[in-house]
Amino acid sequence: MAATTAASGTGSPGGLIADPAGTRPLPGRVDAVTVLSAFVLVLTVVPARFVVGPLGAAGTPAGIMAVLCLGWYLSSMITARTTPLRGPQPVRSVMVLFACSILAAYAAAMGRNLPGLEANGADRGLILMLGWIGVALLAADGIPDLERLEAVRRRLVAGGGLIAAVGAFQFFTGVDLAGYLAFPGLTTSTSYTSVLQREEFNRPMATATHPIEFGVVMAMLLPLALHGAVRAGKGRRFRGWLPVALIMIVLPMTVSRSAMLGMVVVGLVVLPVWPAMWRVWAVLVVGLLSVALRAVVPGLIGTLTGLVSSIGSDSSTTTRTDDWAVIGEAVAPRPWFGQGFGTYLPQTYRILDNQYLLSLVETGIAGLAVLLVVLVSGWALARKARKASADPETRHLAQCFAASMAVAVASYATFDAFSFPMAASLTFLCLGCCGALWRMTRPAS
Repeated sequence: MAATTAASGTGSPGGLIADPAGTRPLPGRVDAVTVLSAFVLVLTVVPARFVVGPLGAAGTPAGIMAVLCLGWYLSSMITARTTPLRGPQPVRSVMVLFACSILAAYAAAMGRNLPGLEANGADRGLILMLGWIGVALLAADGIPDLERLEAVRRRLVAGGGLIAAVGAFQFFTGVDLAGYLAFPGLTTSTSYTSVLQREEFNRPMATATHPIEFGVVMAMLLPLALHGAVRAGKGRRFRGWLPVALIMIVLPMTVSRSAMLGMVVVGLVVLPVWPAMWRVWAVLVVGLLSVALRAVVPGLIGTLTGLVSSIGSDSSTTTRTDDWAVIGEAVAPRPWFGQGFGTYLPQTYRILDNQYLLSLVETGIAGLAVLLVVLVSGWALARKARKASADPETRHLAQCFAASMAVAVASYATFDAFSFPMAASLTFLCLGCCGALWRMTRPAS
């Protein structure tokens, strides 16, 4: 991995200084990448059902750590020596817009007679917003160079490979491994099994909160795993391809259209930049995997094919299309700033399996526009980083992060992503990594 970075990109948040080369923290020190790595570990390993009791759904360990990331980031601005602000960073502007849209929706919510549950939801939404912003900013400004960004990517893929293995085990055995876990000081916010069923197949979710979320997270991590695999040197190829294999195997096991859509998006974004021979091998591997799954799990491929062919007629699809019929009534009273982020509760209203529609209701037209800016900006920054770099490995990494953001853009139309902590947090972490890549490849002015 080329380690060339713009001179403006070597700041290390928190007053914790990197070594002279700017690639690793000094012994005994902790840098932003170390904090983000711990966040990735907590996000993937600790099931989202576990919370700090008094905080409710906002009190997941990953959510708390995300807010601490914001505290880490802001505290680093105390002195000029430790500030992470080294030149332009579009992610900062995007996060300010995002915060303003959520705060405007919160103000709109407080201007009406808000039921207690909705008021709690609005407060919880503010906490979630702070955490997502903290993760995005810490990654965008705190990752000092390409080597440390590669460390974040590796740890994301390692966490994804681990929960993919857990998901595959759940699919074949029906055993809820997450149900056997216990963490001191944490309680379970809900009582549910992490193995659901569809068409008599177990639908695993590992440490996520739903098979759809699990499938989308796997699809977002797939391009990052592919980068490590195709760029692995001799002696590291097995370690590089293992998480790819685990993710590719478990994706269809979620029996989720969102997961399949994510796989298609990854192919559409990544395959065009691969050499022709790589594309041929990719098609062959996907074909062989389909044949193997058909042999090992009879009926699974047929079920997935049926899910695709029945779009528009099955209950899952009609429920989503019915959302459009009621959305006008929900938006009409407060069209610009919505009724408040986190206030459209399923137990009070209905489940909206579309984050764009849910954002339209909760944060209004302004909030929906900002959400689109947030998601598209990640794609745009990664693509700009690819165009600005002459290093093939950096260009490939940028395209893979662009693919992860493209999966988010597509999948947010198929489920209410902000209601699922793992998928939402991963989106903002990837956005921050795209911003870091843009900064590292930006020509020094």
